[in-house]
Amino acid sequence: MTADVDATTSRDQLYGPQTELGVKNFPVRGRAFGDLMPFVHNYARVKLAAARVNYASGVLDEARCDAIVAACREIIAGEHADQFPTPLVHGGGGTTANMNINEVLAARASTIAGVTVHPNDHVNASQSTNDTYPTAMALTILELVEAPVAALRELSVAFERKAAEFDQTPHLGRTCLQDAVALTAGDTHRGHAAAISRVTAGLANAAAGLSAVPIGATAVGTGIGAPEGFGERCAEVLATLTGRPVTSAENRYDSLAHLDPYSEIAAAGTRAAIGMAKIAADLRILSSGPHGGFGDLTIPAVQAGSSIMPAKVNPVIPEYVMQLSYRVRGQSHTVDCAVAAGELELNVMEPVILDALTTIFDDITAAAVTFARRCVNGVEWNGVHRERNLTGALDQWVELSASEGYETATGRLRGDSGNRERTV
Repeated sequence: MTADVDATTSRDQLYGPQTELGVKNFPVRGRAFGDLMPFVHNYARVKLAAARVNYASGVLDEARCDAIVAACREIIAGEHADQFPTPLVHGGGGTTANMNINEVLAARASTIAGVTVHPNDHVNASQSTNDTYPTAMALTILELVEAPVAALRELSVAFERKAAEFDQTPHLGRTCLQDAVALTAGDTHRGHAAAISRVTAGLANAAAGLSAVPIGATAVGTGIGAPEGFGERCAEVLATLTGRPVTSAENRYDSLAHLDPYSEIAAAGTRAAIGMAKIAADLRILSSGPHGGFGDLTIPAVQAGSSIMPAKVNPVIPEYVMQLSYRVRGQSHTVDCAVAAGELELNVMEPVILDALTTIFDDITAAAVTFARRCVNGVEWNGVHRERNLTGALDQWVELSASEGYETATGRLRGDSGNRERTV
């Protein structure tokens, strides 16, 4: 923030009556607008782009344009972060959030320019909530998805390293929780790495389609109230501001009415969470015991496992990963419900979609990073039963079946002195 004594500081209230009404009507439950600063910053980028195009189109004079741009840059730089009290989830398709940032920018720009800058007439010129909110939302999801993608990649690498470490360590494979044939720990962990790599790519690819934004659609897709070419030119400015391949939506009517791309992102997030949870559950089973369970491997003992049983250690990190996967699935269902609620020319349920996807991304990031650093990196295939369990492997009987037939192998296995009355 500048040291200019005439400048409005972030301690002064910059937002106006529409924001106050929004706060009154929608008590904060969870996140406020200002709690998701990437969204605030991206909304400011949308307003900055609009101001520049409005000036070039003759809609704004130079003084007001420059002042709005300067105010936007302050917000993007992190100033005035306390001026966005609007609940993130609110009714009206995001109008409260749009009015919040319009009012803040207008107040700040008025001080900078020394002339009145109006929230609607100037900051919101050539725009509607209906096109600015989904544009800022798309840019925010593109930014936020980078964290879970990076976290999942770290987890995949952790499994690859673990595969190399135990590449020659055999263990008993199971199907239907019954003894099967042997494989190596390296085989198992490479399978883990491949699964995580696949869901990582799925999540990144699902989000990539959001680069086509609906700015310029205004109220219902027609572009009413905006100069010719406004959306395309705004998209060009946004591409420069964000460093992303931002383009104007090919069909703006579709982009306002149908939000199914967000369901695809939520589904990809669910796949990632389920994939991690399945692997976490497997490690939990393989480390069970250690004496009364599978006992094939050990995971790091990160904390005491019981308040009554001394020295007991629980698989708390795998259980944490599994629990977060449940919440991701619930948030994904929320996204699906909101996407399905679109009516006619507009889906007004975008705020809860943004909130739910933010939680999905946060949970995937936390699960992947914690799983990699607090569990996978410390896995050791030194369980007390690993070698003993290998004696139950059916490799020789599978090979016998292949050479002499299934019935012959079954008979010999049942008659073998060490068959432990196995039924095959």
